[in-house]
Amino acid sequence: MKRPRIIIDKSTERAVHELLKSKAESKIYLFLLRKSGAKSEQIIKGTKLHPSTVRESLVKMHQQRLIYREKLKNDCIGKNPFFYKAVSPIQLVQRKAREMENRLNKLANLAKKQEGGDKYVKIRIYKREENA
Repeated sequence: MKRPRIIIDKSTERAVHELLKSKAESKIYLFLLRKSGAKSEQIIKGTKLHPSTVRESLVKMHQQRLIYREKLKNDCIGKNPFFYKAVSPIQLVQRKAREMENRLNKLANLAKKQEGGDKYVKIRIYKREENA
């Protein structure tokens, strides 16, 4: 059974770019979402990015846990390739919200020290549950 194709419009592309702060990483993330995963050669062809840019971005994104990778078995001589998958969009938003919350709390703590008050910033993002 085929998975439904994900349709991503320009506003979604801009939102992902703003979250990831890198054009290459946002292109790779969106490509992996659309294709439900791919090897680096497929990502290079699909995004039309330079091979070294793709490989560097994949390493960085894996370290940041924005993508997952799985080693594929290869019968040929040489290295076994990785198969990359993007984290779900809700996980991406939750991680970025935590980062934003930490930054805002640090800023609020500066104001607290200056003013001597109890001002804190708290951001919470909840996953909305649909009624069945």
